[in-house]
Amino acid sequence: MVQNKEKLVQKNNINYEEVSKMPVDDLLRSFNSSQKGLTNQQASESREKYGENVISHGKKTPLIVEVLKAYFTPFTIVLITLAIISFFTDYVIAAVDEKDLTGVLIIAAMVILSGTMTLIQSVKSNNAAEKLGNLVKVTATVFRKGEELELPIEDIVCGDMIKLSAGDMIPADMRLTQTKDLFVSQAAMTGESYPVEKTAHYEMVEHASETDLENIAYMGSNVVSGSARGMIVSVGNKTLFGQIARDVSETKTLTSFDIGISKTSWLLIRFMLVMAPTVFLINGLTKGDWLEAFLFGLSVAVGLTPEMLPMIVTTNLVKGASTMAKKGTIIKNLNSIQNFGAIDILCTDKTGTLTQDKIILEYHLDLDGKEDERVLRHAFFNSYYQTGLKNLMDKAIIESAEEELNINVEYYDKVDEIPFDFQRRRMSVVIEDKNGKTQMITKGAVEEMLEISSFVDYKGKVMPLTEELKNKILETVDELNEDGLRVIAVSQKTNPSVVGEFSVKDESEMVLIGYLAFLDPPKETTKDALEALKTHGVGVKVLTGDNALVTKSVCKQVGLEAEELITGSGLSKMTDEELTKVAEKYNIFVKLSPAQKTRLVRVLREAGHTVGFMGDGINDAPAMKEADVGISVDTAVDIAKESADVILLEKDLMILERGILSGRTIFGNIMKYVKMTASSNFGNMFSVVVASIFLPFLPMLPLQLLFLNLIYDISCMSIPWDNMDKEYLEEPKKWDSTSIGSFMKWLGPTSSIFDITTYALMYFVICPAVAGGSFHTLNPEQQALFIAVFHAGWFVESLWSQTLVIHTLRTPKMPFLQSNASFILTTVTSLGIAIGTVLPFTAFGENLGLAPLPSNYWGFLAITIVAYLVLVMFIKKIYVKRFGELL
Repeated sequence: MVQNKEKLVQKNNINYEEVSKMPVDDLLRSFNSSQKGLTNQQASESREKYGENVISHGKKTPLIVEVLKAYFTPFTIVLITLAIISFFTDYVIAAVDEKDLTGVLIIAAMVILSGTMTLIQSVKSNNAAEKLGNLVKVTATVFRKGEELELPIEDIVCGDMIKLSAGDMIPADMRLTQTKDLFVSQAAMTGESYPVEKTAHYEMVEHASETDLENIAYMGSNVVSGSARGMIVSVGNKTLFGQIARDVSETKTLTSFDIGISKTSWLLIRFMLVMAPTVFLINGLTKGDWLEAFLFGLSVAVGLTPEMLPMIVTTNLVKGASTMAKKGTIIKNLNSIQNFGAIDILCTDKTGTLTQDKIILEYHLDLDGKEDERVLRHAFFNSYYQTGLKNLMDKAIIESAEEELNINVEYYDKVDEIPFDFQRRRMSVVIEDKNGKTQMITKGAVEEMLEISSFVDYKGKVMPLTEELKNKILETVDELNEDGLRVIAVSQKTNPSVVGEFSVKDESEMVLIGYLAFLDPPKETTKDALEALKTHGVGVKVLTGDNALVTKSVCKQVGLEAEELITGSGLSKMTDEELTKVAEKYNIFVKLSPAQKTRLVRVLREAGHTVGFMGDGINDAPAMKEADVGISVDTAVDIAKESADVILLEKDLMILERGILSGRTIFGNIMKYVKMTASSNFGNMFSVVVASIFLPFLPMLPLQLLFLNLIYDISCMSIPWDNMDKEYLEEPKKWDSTSIGSFMKWLGPTSSIFDITTYALMYFVICPAVAGGSFHTLNPEQQALFIAVFHAGWFVESLWSQTLVIHTLRTPKMPFLQSNASFILTTVTSLGIAIGTVLPFTAFGENLGLAPLPSNYWGFLAITIVAYLVLVMFIKKIYVKRFGELL
């Protein structure tokens, strides 16, 4: 026993070669297990000893890491650096009577505000993802004390006995003890295109790698067909998959959204690194006070730093994911939300998406087109005795047979089966009755069944399948297909010669006995959903393995007309260039293999489209991984759910359409903040440069500039709760960093025009009236009042213009009349304006260096703001005409 365990475990990892060779009974004893599985107590002990079935890279991020990520972004690092410099200049090296920590405290408030909000949203994000993840569980069939249970794969432990069938994911590394025609896809592990057969036996051959061991199935692979039982021998990080994940640093694939955020961040930082030193030099040279100029330059740097960007992005994504979950859409990957809104082509299968996913067996016909119980009986045997994943047609056959026939299943024993695969498009079972009579019964796609059938049972006689009979059969099938019925054929062969070693080559010389016709009616909502998707700029392409006539009938009923349908056989002869043109032009593709679905998705993506793929079967998983957004449903097979970025709680295109609109809303609100802040900061700093050249004093004190930025930041925190115009949601949205630069250049300087008119008004009219003369004729005390009134005038005008322009730039329409902001945004921005307006009349405003404004200022302010908003709307219209869209 001890020796066995030493052989099995080397350096805390499983020796797969030894596990593969060891007799099953010895292996079970090594893990204190049995064929009936573990008890709950044994499972707990195994978990303690061998660990949990969780890959560490998927573990929850520690809180300390979340804190560091929240408080130390490129923007907050800039602010922290500025705060340290300000601390030394304003406090450490300043004269005793001039020591002032207000600037440091305001910058610290910005960092804390941004970091805390980001942290709160990140924690919410993790909790939401965890809760949503609990809604979509990948499970495994486990034997505990002989009882068959469905448990989440995280609950699997070493020694557990597992049952596998088609569509299952391998929950952890396991030694197979029983197999039946088991084919496993190891593409995630080895890159092999085709499934490999696994057996319960060990063969004494030289294995190139551990994945070649026939009786070991690995986590990360999935069952394509067949069935098996086996025992878990390695879990979590100790699995082969876990070792690969640990040894190979997984690089997260950056979406266009991630890249766009990064580019924008560094664009704004570079802009700040140019503008701040420029302002510092101009003020130092024109005013002579280099320390004051340096502090003002620091404040400009803070003003140009959009420190709320990480918080705005995170809040939008978390809020969006929560909203979408309420509407029946679970987001597994938050960063996929932007791609979800950017989808311009949706590829979907037909069954269950366009149709009701509720198949009914309408007819079981002989070759003369008459109802025949014999056809139903043979189909029942095929569906009942197969060990693979029973699809909807199998279930419909079994239900119909149980209602119409009286079949004693105990009278028959299953001898063997040849499982379904997507190349043959058929499956066979061999059964034997109590009298020793054996039959091979095969059902599958009509064309494929005709290939293996040499005879037909026609009008009560078995006769050779002639070309004339073949054409007659195909005509009957076409008529049924045109009525929207899906047809499969049934063949049989009595007393097949080979017993115990059946293979694909035995599917020959069969007798075709009849067909089964199924009805899968379109959903009532499908037509409206397709119209809605089209209205919102999403083209729908149907990629199905079904035949042309049925697909055409269903598509016609839901409004998807097609002049020509492209078949898998035609597609296989095309080069990628030819296929790209065909994929763009046509919308319905039939009789496709999984590889062909994946290829279609790939060429569409390479042509510049953002592609979503919606599916729920084993054959859809590769295409879902290839797509920008993989979409599945909660009832899908495990491998499909695992491949998806988005899970729908109902398989309904209407829910999908709502999800796409939510994705666009989230993207739009993020773009509002980015573009508004970039243009506003650019305009303000351009005004500061102009003012610095001509004014004999600083246009605004560093503390005033910092406080102004703080009020604006708080106002921007409400943007994630804003509405988006209906028109904005009509087209897919992609991140375009170049549009941010053009937005800054066009709309930023508009505010500078009115900042400069405010400077002139304050300097030549209002301040002389309050202080008693022009600046250079006044004594120092009067000059101080002149400067304080000037600063108050520009502070209030800048706050009003900067905040109200949020309402103007959030929509290409007329603000307040044609498009209104949300209640939250309106309330928060109004409060910000109110606080800034009364500030000069308060003691805190006096400490900031502001003085009360005279009554004649407010009339000028009203004219300035109205003129500014009118100009912004005019420039906005020109901008939209030139660049196509505002946000």
